[in-house]
Amino acid sequence: MDMLWSGWGDPARATALPEPVTGLLRDLLGVTPRTDPPLALDDLTVLASPLTPAARAALAAAVGDDPAHVRTDTETRVRHTRGKSTPDLLRLRRGDTADAPAAVVLPASHDEVLAVLRTCADHGLACVPFGGGTSVVGGLAPDGRGPFVALDLRRMDRLLDLDPVSRTATLQPGLRAPDAEALLAAHGFTLGHFPQSYEWATIGGFAAARSSGQASAGYGRFDEMVLGLTLATPEGTLDAGRAPRSAAGPDLRQLVLGSEGAFGVITSVTVRIRPVPRTRVYEGWRFASFEEGTAALRRLAQDGPRPTVLRLSDETETLVGLARPGHLGSPDALEGTGCLAVTGYEGTEEDTAHRRERAAAVLRDCGGTYLGEEPGTHWAEGRYAAPYLRDSLLDAGAFAETLETAAFWSRLPGLYAAVREALTATLTGAGTPPLVMCHISHVYENGASLYFTVVSAQGADPVAHWAPAKRASSEAILAAGGTISHHHGVGTDHRDGYVREAGPLGVEVLRAVKRRLDPDGILNPGVLLPDDRPAGSPVPPSAG
Repeated sequence: MDMLWSGWGDPARATALPEPVTGLLRDLLGVTPRTDPPLALDDLTVLASPLTPAARAALAAAVGDDPAHVRTDTETRVRHTRGKSTPDLLRLRRGDTADAPAAVVLPASHDEVLAVLRTCADHGLACVPFGGGTSVVGGLAPDGRGPFVALDLRRMDRLLDLDPVSRTATLQPGLRAPDAEALLAAHGFTLGHFPQSYEWATIGGFAAARSSGQASAGYGRFDEMVLGLTLATPEGTLDAGRAPRSAAGPDLRQLVLGSEGAFGVITSVTVRIRPVPRTRVYEGWRFASFEEGTAALRRLAQDGPRPTVLRLSDETETLVGLARPGHLGSPDALEGTGCLAVTGYEGTEEDTAHRRERAAAVLRDCGGTYLGEEPGTHWAEGRYAAPYLRDSLLDAGAFAETLETAAFWSRLPGLYAAVREALTATLTGAGTPPLVMCHISHVYENGASLYFTVVSAQGADPVAHWAPAKRASSEAILAAGGTISHHHGVGTDHRDGYVREAGPLGVEVLRAVKRRLDPDGILNPGVLLPDDRPAGSPVPPSAG
């Protein structure tokens, strides 16, 4: 199944907002219902594909001489237009298809990917790798320097190898996370990677964007799971990783992880796997303040025992009920005041019970009040629901978007305050006072992430209205010592911030890598780094 073209996920799972929420939007934020009817897919107009017959024939030859694997119909091109950020969806919902690919190409092997990249270089076509289409940072809309093709990797969806002795598995990039889990579970294993995009995202996308799952406290981030990978580039094949760890020079795996398709196309990933846990249990804790709860999370992250899932919602997110999406707008979202923490434990019964008991002692010592398993269970049941809620808010006339960052523990309070202030001041000054919510969902010995959700009225032009707030929050993140992205990635939205983080010399190093692997600048131009394609480079006639 393809995702909803104008929103997230399965259209059958879309739900209307409960009345308490629509009332809150109206009374607190001044949100007024939309009056214009939503566009249907058939209402959209896409310019004719600029692909010439010669370019189309060459692409078809690259993917097995099957024209069905080079698609230029309107629906396919619309479904591969941009990603799933709020600005992406709002632009598409108003009929803006300016970023539609010239064609969607579906390779079935590493060699076919290499052939497609060579064909694109020969015909002056940019190439954007496409997995689940879940990017929320502009990672699927290259800077406009002519036509591009979307390289849809869905046909590359196999488990290539499983080594139960070493506990490793080699997976193709187009494999969606639920399918990967099902294939591994048949052998008694799990990857343990469950981001909010889990139901739709792919293995290749996880690696390309340095994804982090909601059980990262126990399983680690995806980049920590990767032991090896294969990269197809216009200049050939790069294989990286032949042992769990190595002192044989710089680790090229780390160069590819997070490169977002700008250096090449990941065609296989070898990952660490673990036995399917026999027990899973989630529970809730209340803390009087976000500061108190943060101190408790830091203590568990640094001194243990570390739960598999460890997250904390601030006062606003807890009060509204977003900490447990199924309770959104409910007067019993969480009795009393304060902040909701969710802890989860997975593993053997003995290990789970031991860690749970020891962690409970720490949480109580830090001021936590045990709420039982119900809040944790409800969070677990609704943890993939937030993107659907975002779509419902957009349908109701509200603006809803997320952003995230990370910092060292000592900088976290200042970072939290600075981003909240930047968002509140900018949007209030524009006449749309926002509701700003936050949670910690990924912890480390030395720091943690902050994940913000912003809801406000849309304004006359929602995309333009949001842009100053996004710039202000990005500036606040950098000024307060945070990273421009913890797990959403860079794309085009965070590119300028990433350039500042990397510094001039760091950017030149990355440019040198880009030039060597992709001399014509065809791979995701403008994503990750600015001005990727050489200025003034000619576009062969066959492309346009």
